[in-house]
Amino acid sequence: MIAIFLAGVAAVALGGMLGAAPKRLAAALLLQAAGALAIGVAGFWALADGGSWGASFTSTLTPHFGVDGLSGLFLGTLGLIASPALVFASAYLQQAGPGRATGVLTSAFILALVGVLCARDAISFLLFWELMTLVPAAIILVGRSSRSARHTVFTYVAITHLGGAGTWISLLLLAREGAIGNPAALAQGSGAQTLIALTAIVGFGTKAGLMPMHAWLPRAHPIAPSYVSALMSGIMVAIAAYGLVRVLVDWLGTPPPWVGATVLVLGGLSAVGGITYALFQRDLKRLLAYSTVEHLGIVALGLGASLLLRTRGADEWAAFALAAALLHTVNHAVFKALLFLGAGTFERATGSLELDRLGGLLRRLPWSGGAFLVGALAIAGMPLLNGFASEWLTLQSLLHVPGDAGAWDGALAAAALAALAGTMALALLCFVKVIGLVLLGPPRRSACAEAVEPPVAMRLPLVALAAVTVVLGAVPGLLFSRLTGLAPWGGDLPARAGLSLPGTGGLPTLGLLVVVAGLGGLLWRLRGERRAAPSPTWASGQAVEPQLLWTSAGFTKPLRLVLEAVLRPEREIEVTQRRGVVQEVSYSGRVPHLIDIHLYRPVTDGALVAAAFARRLQSGRLGTYVTYLVALVVALLIAVRIGVIG
Repeated sequence: MIAIFLAGVAAVALGGMLGAAPKRLAAALLLQAAGALAIGVAGFWALADGGSWGASFTSTLTPHFGVDGLSGLFLGTLGLIASPALVFASAYLQQAGPGRATGVLTSAFILALVGVLCARDAISFLLFWELMTLVPAAIILVGRSSRSARHTVFTYVAITHLGGAGTWISLLLLAREGAIGNPAALAQGSGAQTLIALTAIVGFGTKAGLMPMHAWLPRAHPIAPSYVSALMSGIMVAIAAYGLVRVLVDWLGTPPPWVGATVLVLGGLSAVGGITYALFQRDLKRLLAYSTVEHLGIVALGLGASLLLRTRGADEWAAFALAAALLHTVNHAVFKALLFLGAGTFERATGSLELDRLGGLLRRLPWSGGAFLVGALAIAGMPLLNGFASEWLTLQSLLHVPGDAGAWDGALAAAALAALAGTMALALLCFVKVIGLVLLGPPRRSACAEAVEPPVAMRLPLVALAAVTVVLGAVPGLLFSRLTGLAPWGGDLPARAGLSLPGTGGLPTLGLLVVVAGLGGLLWRLRGERRAAPSPTWASGQAVEPQLLWTSAGFTKPLRLVLEAVLRPEREIEVTQRRGVVQEVSYSGRVPHLIDIHLYRPVTDGALVAAAFARRLQSGRLGTYVTYLVALVVALLIAVRIGVIG
């Protein structure tokens, strides 16, 4: 296993170096894909084996590296996503110019992700954590040099580093207390435990895109190359969830109830808020980015339920809730990577990702469109696919919180349960819209009508990820049973294809899939060669033109009207008249992001005012600076005199 892992790391590094050579980019990316696959195999091997290799966790500030079951799960997920993404990139990227630089930086990105997962000390973890943040920013800037792209990258780096200060504080405090790998070193309810929990939630929550710390995510993910978007939304944010699990579950000891309650609140806000804003997006990649906020919110709901149940002594269900969160992290990585790669295929084929400018792509791109359809159904939580399995487990975990926790925790869990149910309903509406506008209906532009399937290197990863989505939905119990054993307090569940939890009645996923597939095949056979006759669309007597087709705004208008008091949509109507006769009416509308307006904009304005004030202090005159220095010395002497210092 160690040899396979090291060979995979070496292949990724060698692929990065090879990519710098002229006309070697495709081969370099395929070599990186093989290396990522080897890393994934080694990771899942470590998970299945249940052991660990390499160094153990230490609070010393010297480099240590190793792998255990939890990091093995995320390494396996990394390989599962990065391998098809890199194969896709071998045909997606241009073989010269910015494409070569992007291929080299991709290798550095993969190695940074691996470094975070294998780090066993605070310094190594933080070093690779920073690289994991900065390398995607460099990739975006290599491919896009516009002013708006530079501003987006600045926003991404600024928010993740400001929030990332929490990651630094939490890990360095854990190292100082000697609690990395030794949760007994922290006294329950102590000030150190409280500060570590708060800073970890802020630091890792920012990188995971939890609301209200998510503002960078829907800006940065859409402008990255599609395969990099798949890695960012599928793996990078998942590693932030890994950090939360490490700190809050492994190293914090038994947390006070407010920790689980805080994670639960952030999860519910992110799940509902993420999918609500996703519904009103008109760009496919931006919609998928907001959906990432939603699904990391669902992961946080499972983690919060686990922390609350653990606090109340319900260890068995705490392990189930933790395993549900981990399983949903894996499932989200798979179908989100599939959807981002599909979006890249559609953009390459049609030149646009605006929902109202697509249509009819399932007929033109049967392989790519069919795989995208599987991913869209999975992310919408349709039964028998992987998204439904982990969301069902999260729902069952939340149902058990009121019975094992106090009244306040129970009320909070009930609210979280309602948030999850509402999220699932809104997700279904959202991706019915995506399927209808992107895959079905007539083409809305000539580019859509003339779209052709991409090269095999771009199609094959989509089909492979779609197959993984179906398999994980058919036999989720095989992975879930292993994940319950990752809880530090231990968990035991017999391995089986379906899901069977105490008191739930179970979910025989494989049997249901076989029955549904059999019935579908039977109906297909009975239909034979018959086809439904097309009939003209009634448009109030007008000729059916692309402008009269369903639009993104049309799908979401009923919800927008219901939530108007909350969302505060903005509209502009311009009427053009000539001699009193209306010639044209133009309408535009948008749903503003309230967190940006009411949180980030005031903070930004305040920072600019403070910066302007600080600039005025820089007079450039020596006498002024001497006055500042004397004032500082006097203030320090007064502080020493009254006992504030020393």
